[in-house]
Amino acid sequence: MPDGPVFLISDVHLGAVPRETEEAFRRWLLHVKESGSRLIINGDLFDFWFEYRSVVFSKHVRVLALLADLVESGLPVLVMGGNHDWWGGDLLRREIGVEFHQEPVRMQLKGRSVLLAHGDGLGAGDLGYRILRLVLRGRPTRWVFRWIHPDLGARLADWVSGTGHQLHAGAAPANEGRTAFLSGWATARLKQDPSLDIVALGHGHQPMVTEVAPGRYYVNSGDWVLHRSYVTIDDSGKPMLHEWDG
Repeated sequence: MPDGPVFLISDVHLGAVPRETEEAFRRWLLHVKESGSRLIINGDLFDFWFEYRSVVFSKHVRVLALLADLVESGLPVLVMGGNHDWWGGDLLRREIGVEFHQEPVRMQLKGRSVLLAHGDGLGAGDLGYRILRLVLRGRPTRWVFRWIHPDLGARLADWVSGTGHQLHAGAAPANEGRTAFLSGWATARLKQDPSLDIVALGHGHQPMVTEVAPGRYYVNSGDWVLHRSYVTIDDSGKPMLHEWDG
């Protein structure tokens, strides 16, 4: 494995953000290739992603090619499915070569025990969303959606996304409530499990690194909708928050 820090990012929402944001993100990926040891994308890389058997969305080709190049260069890439792109699968795993997860995963990073989760559907609240989530992710829904023309499917996804509105309106009260919930959930997990060093989430769109207890952290890598934020974890195991300006 290459030397260098682990890079952690989330909520890029490619397909909804402006072209210049995607161009900056591609430059950031080249930076990760040059200086990182691992890349973790903690959900919602795409504003919408669905794997048809013989179709790849043309607007994502350049980013997919860069991710494949990172993997081929020897840099491991892990992608978590978020609420916008949970429907990833064989193309990402077999053709691009990333490690793709649809559920929270615990792993060792730079000697620290880290829990990775995108952040949607955590806890016991928001029953309505949890039911909708089960329906959208169920086999019958995915089977039906597969037969919708990709252009129409993408248009439907854009209509329900809400990312475009956030681009123009900025942070909303709903985001603030989500940020507070995620922070509380992560803090509770760290207190409940002394063997856990870092809880890393996305979904809240608010960059945050909080030392909950000495040497133990809640990390939210923010977004590329309102920010261009990311987190690194170096050999000391300490997470650091950054904003890309390249």
